[in-house]
Amino acid sequence: MKSLTKSSLSPARKRLLELMQQMNFCRIQRLEVKAGEPVFNPPPTVIQDLRIGGNNDPRVEVHLRDYTLKQAHIELFQHLDELRDGVVEEIEIRYGLPQQLKIKRSVA
Repeated sequence: MKSLTKSSLSPARKRLLELMQQMNFCRIQRLEVKAGEPVFNPPPTVIQDLRIGGNNDPRVEVHLRDYTLKQAHIELFQHLDELRDGVVEEIEIRYGLPQQLKIKRSVA
């Protein structure tokens, strides 16, 4: 599979990537998706998990202009492409990487 880079992402996907890296450990809830792209109006709810005695700083990658995305990010964006239109009820983020998605799908 072709590798993806941060600079190759749409502005909406880049915003989602940076949100995950900024929060580092969190759950992003009720993220709307239109044509495979994350929508931030209305904004999703973000529940940040703060680690007691741990490092709660953003990931260092959040400040980089460009780099090759991790496989977990690529798979997240593939799931958004497959969803097309709908709601991601929750994305669980650990170490800035998506770990699990809960997707609400519209069925005809």
